[in-house]
Amino acid sequence: MDISAAEFNLRYKDDDTLKVIDVREPLEFQTFNVGGENIPLGSLIRDVEELDFYKDEEIVVICQRRSETAKRLLAQNGYTNVRNLTGGLLAIQKLNSKSFT
Repeated sequence: MDISAAEFNLRYKDDDTLKVIDVREPLEFQTFNVGGENIPLGSLIRDVEELDFYKDEEIVVICQRRSETAKRLLAQNGYTNVRNLTGGLLAIQKLNSKSFT
């Protein structure tokens, strides 16, 4: 099941159990991010066995295109509660810009 930008915004501010993995490249992450851990998709593929996450933790993966691949990879490696941020960071930016108008 994926997570919408609205649900993510509500939950991420107040829920310290929600784990976030941004699978974009470091430069993309530095340009704009919402927090979480930056693990580029290539690194995630290579190091999936070495993650410091519990397999039943709720994990949200973030990227416009690469997060669906990350979600499948994590699921294939036994992670049971992985969600994709629908619309990626663009959806977060659009939602946040509406709240300021």
